[in-house]
Amino acid sequence: MRFLSFIYRAVTNFAFLASVYFSLNYVEKYNNRAILAILVLIYSGMRAASALRTFHSFQRIERLEVEARRVITLVTDSGLQSPIRKDTVSNVTTIRSDGEVKSYIDLFFLAAVVLLCVAKIVSD
Repeated sequence: MRFLSFIYRAVTNFAFLASVYFSLNYVEKYNNRAILAILVLIYSGMRAASALRTFHSFQRIERLEVEARRVITLVTDSGLQSPIRKDTVSNVTTIRSDGEVKSYIDLFFLAAVVLLCVAKIVSD
């Protein structure tokens, strides 16, 4: 299921890249193409900012993971039962790392969209 989510993210980003490519090639007037490219760049900038913000969130989650692992070892060493389950922490770790991979996929395709827009504006 994890790999399906990665494939889905890559396919949707590729569809966005293809739609931008065909849209920029379909528009014939330079002014209209420039306006479309600027709108796509604004949208890409907003998505890139969102992806970068998720990295900040993932850093916070990673700190919580480290703290939870420390609490688990302290509690289990004293002979008590831990309120935090090890499988819960490992699930959070998996979800966090998957989210980071998805953000990297997004940033890769957004960079390709930006390069495409800039190249299309400069070439005309």
